Amino acid sequence: MEKVVITGMGVVSPIGKNLPEFEESLFAGRHGIVPVDHFDTGDVGVRVYAPVKGLDPEAHFESRELRRMDAHHVFGVLAAREAVEAAQIVGAVDPYRLGAFMSTGFGGVDTPLGELETMQEAGPRKVSPMLVPRWIGNMLSGLVSIEVGARGPALAHLAACASSSASIGEGLRAIRHGYADAVVCGGSEAATHQLVMAGFENLRALSTATDPDRASIPFDQDRAGFVMGEGAGALVLESESHARARGATVYAEVSGYGITSDAWHITSPGPEGEALDRAITDALDEAGDRDETVYVNAHGTGTVKNDQVEAAAIGRLFGGKALVSSTKSMTGHLLGAAGAVEAIASVLAVRRGLVPATVGTTDLDADMQIDVVRGGSRPAQLSRAISTSLGFGGHNVCLVIDHAE
Repeated sequence: MEKVVITGMGVVSPIGKNLPEFEESLFAGRHGIVPVDHFDTGDVGVRVYAPVKGLDPEAHFESRELRRMDAHHVFGVLAAREAVEAAQIVGAVDPYRLGAFMSTGFGGVDTPLGELETMQEAGPRKVSPMLVPRWIGNMLSGLVSIEVGARGPALAHLAACASSSASIGEGLRAIRHGYADAVVCGGSEAATHQLVMAGFENLRALSTATDPDRASIPFDQDRAGFVMGEGAGALVLESESHARARGATVYAEVSGYGITSDAWHITSPGPEGEALDRAITDALDEAGDRDETVYVNAHGTGTVKNDQVEAAAIGRLFGGKALVSSTKSMTGHLLGAAGAVEAIASVLAVRRGLVPATVGTTDLDADMQIDVVRGGSRPAQLSRAISTSLGFGGHNVCLVIDHAE
């Protein structure tokens, strides 16, 4: 079976506007959680979030382009641009054999809400003709395909907070099954609008902590929800034979993919974790078993139920052979972009032999019978990482990332 490797990566996140910045903050344990500063929090309980700071879209796009783009498009295209430039894939592959699988959980959020206000204040004739292209969830994949000249499959995979992980897994399958030689995969999200945050808060999913250092604390006994974040991640996947033939730099191998559904509840994970177990074991079966320590980049939202179910699954399947962390402790929850950014964190961990810490988490819940890395990054002999993603609706995705020879 054809191996699939990663030849480029790009990130826009609360802890770094590009891959080098992200990597530095990731292993230094610097989070990007700050007080909410984009709406009045007087009548809500949420006090912190994790935005992308210091990014000037006008430095990267012409004003004509920006009029056609939602904020999540800006993040996603920039991440894809960085990944593609690193891979040097444009011009090195038949454009009809190059795909773009870029997803989002929400799609445009600020765009339709802003245009609704415009219509209410000035009438429907003042609504932007770019409303629909800036809103719909598939447009990020379309913009990336235009950006890189990819004329192969261009798709968005909608699986809530597992969306971009599913895009990576489906990119793996597209290459293995012969439908493409390379695919730009990932996702983007910019959904920190007050309306979305109010919905999550009323669902009792968001942390109401006031201290940014103790707001996103997955697996901690005091955890009480996740922190909203925004950003994007993109990876170039390529068949190993194609990458080796052109002398490309290979960062890692994506060796396994598992995807299941809980078929249980629209917002809560299946309490026994059976479907999550199956997603992980399916991915491991595809990758091939290894009797060694692995790094598990957990979904690790910091909600009570998610962490209980996920920790139990990790304990059952890996026992004491897993070093676990949740990088959401630094980035917040990037929703549809989370899986791609966490897959990149997993690649970096394997390449450096260094497991990033779960920053802010101090005292593990008694139910957490797993080795959660805390306090600082931990050196480890690693050749494999597991990245898990769970989404509302019962979606479970697992990716296996191996050190490339």
